[in-house]
Amino acid sequence: MTITTSGTDRIEPPFAADENAMLASWLDFHRATLALKCEGLTDEQLRLRAVPPSTLSLLGLVRHMAEVERHWYQGILLGEEHSEGLYWSAEDEDGDFNGVDTADTAEAFATWQAQIELARRAAEGLPLETVGRRRRRGADVTLRWIQVHMIEEYARHNGHADLLRELVDGTTGE
Repeated sequence: MTITTSGTDRIEPPFAADENAMLASWLDFHRATLALKCEGLTDEQLRLRAVPPSTLSLLGLVRHMAEVERHWYQGILLGEEHSEGLYWSAEDEDGDFNGVDTADTAEAFATWQAQIELARRAAEGLPLETVGRRRRRGADVTLRWIQVHMIEEYARHNGHADLLRELVDGTTGE
């Protein structure tokens, strides 16, 4: 199976906008970047690991970002409790990366997209000063912090995705 995601057009963030719109547009830009890095690849190509002993793969990044979206928006912002992750467990805390060899690729992409949509809905209409319902390391966390952190998280992992995609088929670019 080859992954072809719909809606992978990246929209450049505006040069002038209010802070909430600016952060949301940069986050969507980085979400679309990861989708583009995976587009057109087979299941086997998405599972390809970087270099031993690393378990990093494009599919692992997609699964990881589904976990991250869920954690920050559903868990911290909305206060939902999750005893285990979508892909990780107490027995394998890196299950999002480790479990790709037999993972259902279509399911992983659908889960990631669903978590993105839930995150958008969770943040929709909230002021950036909104404090999450759960604390992180004993401290309050605002929606502003979450948005900035998510941009950083995607930007860092998109750098990994650049290298993984180049390893798979030589494709480079932003």
